[in-house]
Amino acid sequence: MARRILQLLIGLVLYGAGCALTVRAGWGVDPWTVFAEGISIHTGIGIGWVTNILGGLVLLVWIPLRQKPGIGTIANVALVGTSLQATLALVPAAPDLWAGGAMLAGGILLVAFASGLYLGAAFGPGPRDGLMTGLHRRLGWPIWVCRLLVESTVLIAGWLLGGTVGVGTVVFAICIGPLVHHALPLLDVKERRRVRVDA
Repeated sequence: MARRILQLLIGLVLYGAGCALTVRAGWGVDPWTVFAEGISIHTGIGIGWVTNILGGLVLLVWIPLRQKPGIGTIANVALVGTSLQATLALVPAAPDLWAGGAMLAGGILLVAFASGLYLGAAFGPGPRDGLMTGLHRRLGWPIWVCRLLVESTVLIAGWLLGGTVGVGTVVFAICIGPLVHHALPLLDVKERRRVRVDA
C-alpha cells in the first residue's frame, strides 16, 4: 500500500511538471491546459491553480453521472495543478525554437510516464478521465466519442479565450495515447502482482 501511495503521489507531481514543460515550450499544449491557460489570461489566476479549480468543477459533473471518486481522483485535483504552478515558477520559457521542441518532447514523455505511474497505482482515475468513462456508461457512447466531444469543446473554448494552440497540441494528441499504452503495463501494480503470482 505504501508503495502504491508513493507511486500515485510521484506520478501526479510529475504529470503537473510535464504539463508545465509543454507550456514553457511555447508550441501549443493539450486541450485541458489550453482551456486553463485561456481562463488564466482573463482572470489573472495561475494556470496551475485554474487546473485545480477545473478538476474540482469536473468532479461536480460526476454526481449526475453517478461516478465515485477514489483517493487518486482527489489527489489528482489537489496535486497536478499545484505541481504545474510550481514548475512554471521554476522553469523559464524556451529561449528558441529548438529548445522549445526539446521541452515539448520532454514534457509529453514525462506526462506519459507520470500517467503510467498514477493510473498504475490503481487508486481511481483523474477527474477528466472519469468524466469520459462516466459519459460512456450513462450515454452508451464509445469512449473515443466522449473523449473527442469533451476535449474538442474545452480546446475550442480555451482557444477562443486565448490559450496556446499549435503544433504541440497536435503532437500531444497523437503521441500521448500510444505512449501511455506502453507505459501503463510497466507500472501497473495489478500487472506486477499477476506476474509475481504466475512466477
